[in-house]
Amino acid sequence: MRENTRGAVFMMASMATFTLNDACIKFLSQGLPTFQVVTLRGLAATALLLLLARATGAWAQPIPAGDRGRVALRVAAEVAAFLPFVIALTHMPLANITAILQVLPLTIAAAGAIFLGEYVGPRRWAAIGVGLVGVLLIVRPGSAGFDAWSLLAISTVLIITGRELVTRRLSPGVPSLKVATFTATGVTVLGLVLSLREPWQMPSLGQGALIALAAVFILAAYLTSILAMRAGEMSAVAPFRYSAMLWGLLLGVTVFGERPDLLTLTGAALILGAGVFTLWREGRMPRPIAH
Repeated sequence: MRENTRGAVFMMASMATFTLNDACIKFLSQGLPTFQVVTLRGLAATALLLLLARATGAWAQPIPAGDRGRVALRVAAEVAAFLPFVIALTHMPLANITAILQVLPLTIAAAGAIFLGEYVGPRRWAAIGVGLVGVLLIVRPGSAGFDAWSLLAISTVLIITGRELVTRRLSPGVPSLKVATFTATGVTVLGLVLSLREPWQMPSLGQGALIALAAVFILAAYLTSILAMRAGEMSAVAPFRYSAMLWGLLLGVTVFGERPDLLTLTGAALILGAGVFTLWREGRMPRPIAH
């Protein structure tokens, strides 16, 4: 499988597991404090990632000296992106913040071209643009919801773009499982600090099981998002971030009983078409000549 195709598959898996995690958090937050849920999920995910890293030998592999700063910067970016996103989410419409975050494929592709010298041709830009139109048809943001709080959402976009650049610059000797473990640890610590402002509650058995399931989803999401950026070019993998909207629609229909309208289905078709076109085009491109 080509590197860009592998990256696309990892990115779609990452978006699917992030969406499943979000669905679990949405259910749990109806009966438990949100940051308590984030903390408990993070503790379970970190423990599972540590077990996986030790079982596979990844934990014993030292991080090369030249990469230690990059790994620390990536974890810091993950934590830094979380806080402004949560604050923005409490002060602006969900559709508007979702629309702002969908600029990510554009900023990531541009960053790959500017800082890594990747070639972003008209077809890649077209696929990203068509996907963005599809997302806007689904979320339909209103102009009234764009205000000063939008700057926090924009800062999240910039931080995540920087995080992906750092991830792409990691050398092959850095074990992805170890990076994912550090990432989960950082987000968990932040969740714990924020949870101290809320009165904790004892989860029921069912809530505990759902927290464990969310932990599995988030550890898979962290790991596959890292693998996606390390496998393929940023500009080639970026359009597949839009697949999160498709997973969200599917969950909305099957779990929450939602009924998408014609505009939503049209947007989903555009996102799907852009992704299929990108995969088809990457499959037709000549393989690099080995030296």
